Amino acid sequence: MLMAPGAKLQAQDEISPEETAPVPTLPAPTEASPESRKEGVFFADVLVRGQPVFQVGSLTGLSASDRAQIINRRIAGLLSQDQPLDNVTVQMDGDRQIALLTVNNRVLMTVTQQDATDFDTTVDALAQQWADRLNEVIAQPNLAIDVLQRLEGTGRQLVDDTFVLLPSLIGALILVGITWMVAKGVRRVGLLWAEQTEGDRSTEILIGRLCYGGVWVLGSVVALGVLGLNFATLLGTLGLTSVAIGFSLKDVLSNYISGVILLAARPFRINDQVVIGNYEGTVVQVQLRATTMRTYDGRLVYIPNQQVFQSSVVNNTDSPVRRSEVTVGIDYDADISTARQVILEALKQIKEIEPDPPPLVLIEELAASTVNLVVRFWVNSRRQSYLQVTSAAAQVIKEQLQAAGVDMPTEIYTLTFRDGPWPVSDQQAAVKAFDVIASEMGPEDGRSQEEERSETKPETPRVDPEDLGISEARPSAES
Repeated sequence: MLMAPGAKLQAQDEISPEETAPVPTLPAPTEASPESRKEGVFFADVLVRGQPVFQVGSLTGLSASDRAQIINRRIAGLLSQDQPLDNVTVQMDGDRQIALLTVNNRVLMTVTQQDATDFDTTVDALAQQWADRLNEVIAQPNLAIDVLQRLEGTGRQLVDDTFVLLPSLIGALILVGITWMVAKGVRRVGLLWAEQTEGDRSTEILIGRLCYGGVWVLGSVVALGVLGLNFATLLGTLGLTSVAIGFSLKDVLSNYISGVILLAARPFRINDQVVIGNYEGTVVQVQLRATTMRTYDGRLVYIPNQQVFQSSVVNNTDSPVRRSEVTVGIDYDADISTARQVILEALKQIKEIEPDPPPLVLIEELAASTVNLVVRFWVNSRRQSYLQVTSAAAQVIKEQLQAAGVDMPTEIYTLTFRDGPWPVSDQQAAVKAFDVIASEMGPEDGRSQEEERSETKPETPRVDPEDLGISEARPSAES
């Protein structure tokens, strides 16, 4: 056994090799495997923290398994000590042609000429290869031990910091409690003020939440400052966080921001009857994310506030009254002044029509067969009242005009024949004119002309030539 220079080595557990043992040639093992045998030579794994590192063979009087167990016990004993381990070094004994692998002045194992022969190399090269492999594996920290050490260090640091920061921590907790009480009080005051000034429940809730959240943000920043947090670091963190959240929740934040703007601008309130895009109905609720509307056919519609903010909004009930109108067509021979007076007197029978502004009757159009009068009047803005009053106004106007003898004709076509003799070609033109008029008017019951002709086949209207002052041309006997 070779002693390290300047140090006293502990006794070896291995038995010194005998060079007279037969040495078969074996390929160098590349990975750990169970103990195997080839031509009478055994190999066993050398383990570090349960991880196979390399294999050793048997020696004279010592099996490979026993030899590996001795080496493994030494390595485990060194790893269990608290003192740090030095690198594994190689010490050569040229006289005996062996090498010793030592660490912390203790011999781990002996590399013999038989080991070199088994792996087809030299003693010093094999010893250095095994030493490098051991240094590499021993330097790797054990995951479980490393985690436990980190947890232990973190816990110890936490306890130490807790004792150091205990006064600041108590002050921060007291400040959080004060913030909670102040936030509740400010929210209550904000709600009371909103109830007296706003009159809109959604706006009142928004004001209360903004007051509550604002106090909490201010109190949290002050509490973190008491704990020693740098405000510049906090603002930088909040800035980066805001950018990340803004990109990931762009649509959601757009709805919330639009909701805040809608509640602040208040283009409509709860129970208002509005038109938003393709939806028309009564506003049920205005939240920060969406506006809820119930349509006139009973459906509940949730419209995102971003869509509401970007759409045109028509508020039908913003004013207590709104204008309605009815169009009436009277005969050209009827007296327009009389018809206007009859209509105004008829509207006075409906109490729901507002007297101020007064109803108005205007000539809207001189149509083909009627003079169209537009009747405008003001009624309650609510949809049900608006429709009912408009319907009642149309009914009473029709009844009063008929009672006054004012004719309200349907669309008619008048065909005027000029005096004078007509040529035969004009007779045919008159017959065609009747056909054109019949095709434009169409069947009264919605049937096609072919269906009517197949059922009744009326005779084609014929113009008597004698009525037109001309004689009918008759064919001669010769023809």
